[in-house]
Amino acid sequence: MRFLFRTKLSMTWDMLAVLISLAAAYGMMHASLESGPLSGWLGKAMYGAAAAAGGYWSIVKLRLHRHIWQYTGVEELLSIIKAAIPSAVIPFLVFSLVGGGMLPAMLLVHHLIGIMLLMAGPRLAWRVFCDKYSSRKPVHSHRALIIGAGSCGTLIAKDMLQNDAVSIIPVGFIDDDPYKHQMHVLGLPVFGGRDHIACVAESQHIDEIIIAMPSVSKTQISALVNLCKTTKAKLKIVPDLQDMMSSSNRNAASRVRDVQVEDLLGRDPIRTDLEHIAGYVQDKVVLVTGAGGSIGSELCRQIAPFEPSKLLLLGHGENSIYTIEMEMRATFPDLPIETVIADVQDRARIDAVFAAHRPQVVFHAAAHKHVPLMERNPAEAIKNNVFGTKNVSECADLYGADRFVLISTDKAVNPTSVMGTTKRIAEMFIQSLDKHSKTKFTAVRFGNVLGSRGSVIPRFKDQIMKGGPVTVTHPEMVRYFMTIPEAVQLVIQAGSFAKGGEVFILDMGKPVKIYDLAVDLIRLSGYEPHLDIDIQFSGIREGEKLYEELLTSEEGLTSTVHNRIFIGKPVQLNRTELEFEIRKLDKVLALQPDEIRAVLKHLVPSYSNVSATG
Repeated sequence: MRFLFRTKLSMTWDMLAVLISLAAAYGMMHASLESGPLSGWLGKAMYGAAAAAGGYWSIVKLRLHRHIWQYTGVEELLSIIKAAIPSAVIPFLVFSLVGGGMLPAMLLVHHLIGIMLLMAGPRLAWRVFCDKYSSRKPVHSHRALIIGAGSCGTLIAKDMLQNDAVSIIPVGFIDDDPYKHQMHVLGLPVFGGRDHIACVAESQHIDEIIIAMPSVSKTQISALVNLCKTTKAKLKIVPDLQDMMSSSNRNAASRVRDVQVEDLLGRDPIRTDLEHIAGYVQDKVVLVTGAGGSIGSELCRQIAPFEPSKLLLLGHGENSIYTIEMEMRATFPDLPIETVIADVQDRARIDAVFAAHRPQVVFHAAAHKHVPLMERNPAEAIKNNVFGTKNVSECADLYGADRFVLISTDKAVNPTSVMGTTKRIAEMFIQSLDKHSKTKFTAVRFGNVLGSRGSVIPRFKDQIMKGGPVTVTHPEMVRYFMTIPEAVQLVIQAGSFAKGGEVFILDMGKPVKIYDLAVDLIRLSGYEPHLDIDIQFSGIREGEKLYEELLTSEEGLTSTVHNRIFIGKPVQLNRTELEFEIRKLDKVLALQPDEIRAVLKHLVPSYSNVSATG
């Protein structure tokens, strides 16, 4: 009923606009119409009927009566012009031709202008009224400064102004285009360029800063975030264009998300050589060990689009494997997926898996990676990281896999931890195995990944959520960081370069101080470090060192065709001696941690034990 009433009311007004504007035109042209077909009331009535018929036809044709007045914009104004032209022109041409003489042109002009004014005026007035007075914003709305007065920024501001559900009020814009400075967009001022961010945030009492520049590079976003960090405002960002396009939410303001630590890294998207990757993955049986972990699950997600003939998800934890299986089956319903619950330490089980499925490409991501835990449980680190890798790599060799890619770590370089040392031994083992195998064995070494299980980022976020304090081990602690998708993309790409025996080193960008990371996370959460949330130093944990390295002293660095992937020169290793030392490791697993570490030191001379516990 309400819909019918609205459409009838809109139609009635538009028809009245046609007739009222015609009556006004008659009045203004009275002297010129004293002779001719419109001199009498009958002629005027017939002209009016023709105008009404033309108006009704054009209004219905353009569905003008179905447009909501509150959202009148350019499209509606164009429709009004299209409806006004037939309403004024049709009767003018008919009477000019039938009457035997041309009517005064100003009659047409006055009538046309009158129709457009009477149709558009009330709509625009109602739009202004709704925008200004009908908003039901919460009393304690946040004041927002939008960086970017382009199409995205104006879309966000417009949605905030019109959407009562959004508890944010846009105050103005920041834009680097000098032409826009001191101008107004949607009635909001453009205060100036990025150098005005700090002073505007303070003078305008800004609660939130929204970076609305989805098309600029990650480097530029990082620079803007660093500028905004100097303010007390909470930072938000509009995701990149690809994320916006894939978003199911149509409201522009709801697409805004919190600035994340990943945005601070400032690295542009990776250039991927799809042809080379497809060449070694497509139509192949691919095995991912540790498929339920952070790196393993992302490997599965990124390998699947290259259409392997079968994807094997191998893991020890049933819950994590079930989770990634359900995700993969939903996302890639046509991909043959096989889930395998197995422990890489169980040689017989791994052998059976290879015999049954004959994987051609193996990504070995299964490992114990938590440094302090492995310091307290060195035998478990050896069993999983050394003997687990030995089992999987020897089966890859035995069953004729094409490639074997070991996921390694920067902690394997001059290690100070049991975990790092065991990963270095794993690297050494596959390098020695490569010399006598048809399988191409290679390792990919990189640093910390943001957001992985056991990573410092989730722990910091949890501490901030609880009100602090945030605990940092040492003020000078430095680490390399990458996002999980970024690291995995480079791992898969590095696999395409493998000739056998290499250790690929990923460009991790600049190292990041953990203390600075904690400060940034606190500020990004809308708090002030040491004021709202305290930061405490807990001391370096067992097995940790202040900084990580990516190369051993024996490895020289050479570049590849990819600007983010480098090769460490293969180290000459004697497989017989290495296997002898690994057998010694097997015999000391039941001994005390110090005795185990002594054997590790003999195997990896660069290992220095800095553990605080024995």
